[in-house]
Order: sequence, then C-alpha cells, then structure tokens
Amino acid sequence: MKIKIGKHIIGDNKPCFIIAEMSGNHNMDIKRAIKIVHAAKKSGANAIKIQTYTPDTITLKSNKKDFLLPKNSPWKKYKNLWNLYNYAHTPWSWHKRIFNEAKKLNLEYFSSAFDESSVDFLENLNVSAYKIASAEINHIPLLKKIAKTKKPVLISSGLANFKDLEMAIKTLKNNGSKKIILLKCNSSYPSKASDYHIKTIIDFKKRFNVISGLSDHSLGSSVAIASVAIGASVIEKHITLNDKKKSVDSFFSLNNNDFKKFVDEIRLAESSIGKINYNLSNSSKKNLYGRRSIYISEKIQKGEKITKNNIKIVRPSFSLHPKYFDRIIGSTVKKNFQIGDRIYLRDIYKNSK
Repeated sequence: MKIKIGKHIIGDNKPCFIIAEMSGNHNMDIKRAIKIVHAAKKSGANAIKIQTYTPDTITLKSNKKDFLLPKNSPWKKYKNLWNLYNYAHTPWSWHKRIFNEAKKLNLEYFSSAFDESSVDFLENLNVSAYKIASAEINHIPLLKKIAKTKKPVLISSGLANFKDLEMAIKTLKNNGSKKIILLKCNSSYPSKASDYHIKTIIDFKKRFNVISGLSDHSLGSSVAIASVAIGASVIEKHITLNDKKKSVDSFFSLNNNDFKKFVDEIRLAESSIGKINYNLSNSSKKNLYGRRSIYISEKIQKGEKITKNNIKIVRPSFSLHPKYFDRIIGSTVKKNFQIGDRIYLRDIYKNSK
C-alpha cells in the first residue's frame, strides 16, 4: 500500500516520512513560528505540521470543575482548558504565512483539524493531508468532514482503545477516505518507552489495512528507531528551537539541533535495514583475508607426503580452501615447501589421494 502526501510517496520500501510538529512551541510569536519552519527543513524533516483550533472551537470558557486542569497536569499553571488552548493555539491568521514559508522551502505542510470549521479553513489553504489527534478520535462529525475531502488522513491512537480505532477507521472509509495512516501513540508527556508497545504498529497494518507509524512523545530517538526497524512508515515528533526559551510543549520536544540528530539516526537505521541479501558487502570483501585457508606449517620436500603435522588451517585466506583438508592428507607434493607457503591442488600429483 502506498499513499502520496504532496511530492512524497509513503509506504513499504519507501523512506520514512518524518513530520516535525510545531504545536504551541511558537510561544505566540509569528517570527518564532517561521524560525521553527526553517529549523524543520534544516533538520531533514519531510513536513511541518501545525494545529488548527481556537480555544472556543475546542472547549468552553469555564472555571467549573470539569474544565479545570488536574493538579498533576504539566500545564496546571494555566488553571483551565480555555486558558491553555488560548496560549497554545496557532492563530489562524498565521496559517497562510507558515504554509507559504514551508512551500518556499519545499517542505510539506498540513495541520491537525479539531472541528468542522477548521476543515473548511484548511481546505481554502489547500493542505495536502489532515491529522486527527487522538483526543478527537470520537469526534464523528469531524471524521466524516475530513473523509469527504478524500485527502490522506493521519490518526494518532494515544487516547483510543481498539473499539475507538475500529469505529474511527470505519467512519473514515464509509465516508470516502481511502488513504489512512495510523500512528501508534502514547498520550502522556513525556512518555516512557515501555508504554509504547510498538509491535502494535505491525498489527495496525495487518488488521486495518492501513499504513502505520509512530507519533512519538518520548524523550530521545530510541522508540522511533525501533519503530522504523519494525516497519513504521511515518514518524511524528515535536520540534522547538535551541534558544532555551520554555514553551507550552518544549519539555517533551526536541530542539532543532537534537531534531537533526533524530532525523540522521532514523536515516542511518533505515540504511541498515536494506533488503534480504546473502551476498557479501563491498566493505566486507576487503576483509576476506581474515578467513582461514590451508598453509604449510612445517617444511616439506618434493616427493614427500602431506600430513596433519605439516599443514594447518590458519588465517589469512589466500591459500587452499579448508574444505580440501582431509582430501590432501597423504598426497605427494610436486615441489619443496617452506613454513608459511601457500599450497594449491596443482601442487599435488593427480594420482595422489
């Protein structure tokens, strides 16, 4: 199965599609947002992704208990959901400028849509794909709206159980979506590697007939590299700048320097996967001398016989192959040999053993 996002073809035997997620790391500063776009490009990412919502499209402005942030929330200082999303959202007036900058850099661009109005807005900006955050997995009207665009859809699984995923994928397919990418995700920030169970990436592909990958909230690159090794076609990771400024998601994001290392490590891991191949690599061929072969270990005079006491299987491999060891024992030699001389079948009489 293959899916095209912009100019990139995604699927088996294709390079992993790496998405740099800006989220709220712009700190409500458009100049910083543009710098993050450039950082994503320089890092080697294939795409920049933002989020399209306003505090009013995602929650209610309320201080009732249901809308207060838990005391153990990493965002507890914002007190309620509305305040958090008011600070973290990407102003819609910025979207066109961000996308135009990405386009200039030949960087794919798209967004997470959080309600139906955001889909209408993004359609006018001609995005190449849509992301559905795991918290929106049960927003059926949103899923139907996105499916009807017929564009590729990426879904995170972080807050979804099996039935949620089954319903979401069925909803998308029933409403016209044929290009679905399902990302294994863990919605804690940052996430522990042991909470990922990335074998599920393999099962996603088989069970739902989709392309699969990882939305990575862990620290470092280990989970992503392991995911690529087992077949992840897409990796998403949050990016921020290396300016030590704290932002809403910076505590689990990679700065631009580390994001480049992250991409480089994934590409290195990909290069090691290769294909099924039993041939020696060119680099290995240079070290073939390190194998063993049969060498003369004691002096032998012309006409004398070869015994186990005057030949030996040793390194390097320039002499006779060890498979002939038993065959040449007892044979008569045609010439004199010194310790360390090579020996070949042509050095043994044909009528010998």
